[in-house]
Amino acid sequence: MVDVLGLTIILPLLPFYAERLGASPTVVGLLVSTYAACQLVAGPLLGQMSDRVGRRPLLLVSQMGTFIGFLMLAWAGSAGQLWMVFLSRVIDGLTAGNLSLAQAYISDVTAPEERAKSFGVIGVAFGIGFLIGPAISGFLSTLGYEYPIFAAAALSAGSILSTYFLLPAATVVPEAEKPGGPVPPAGRRLRVLDWGNYATYFKRPVLAQSLWQFFAFAFAF
Repeated sequence: MVDVLGLTIILPLLPFYAERLGASPTVVGLLVSTYAACQLVAGPLLGQMSDRVGRRPLLLVSQMGTFIGFLMLAWAGSAGQLWMVFLSRVIDGLTAGNLSLAQAYISDVTAPEERAKSFGVIGVAFGIGFLIGPAISGFLSTLGYEYPIFAAAALSAGSILSTYFLLPAATVVPEAEKPGGPVPPAGRRLRVLDWGNYATYFKRPVLAQSLWQFFAFAFAF
């Protein structure tokens, strides 16, 4: 929830923050899409790496990337440099895998009968973050645009410390699996999120419908 809260504090503020630095509406749109584009490219790679080195180290890398991105975003305002805003979103987007890595971690450490319940808790936390994040952003922005950004950075730092000190290592499914072997539970391995597999997903009617629906929701959002 902390990571989602930080994200939702930043998102409502970003257009106004960029416009203060001289961005046109078109540039603001590009700025928002830059994060998503970087996440699209890096997401499958983070998934593959987490299968090899474990969820916890990659989760820490993802959280630290978010923290660095927030600090650079705040620095961009004081420096008056729009390119630094873009760079901050690139860094955050390239390391943005918190939610998927957290879901994979839960899948690794929970019994099958408890997994749906655990995913439901993540969904609730996600919803709470989206509910209160914009309100916090609006309140703090009355003091100055940098205040919400530093608040998001502080939350991100807290999540890093929590992961480092409180989150134990999860059991990772071995990387080498023979073709035709047992299929791991859904969500247990993130390397299935590979560029070469995307076409296969769209050939399955149920998956294709779900993916298109999610795309339509994200596009409208």
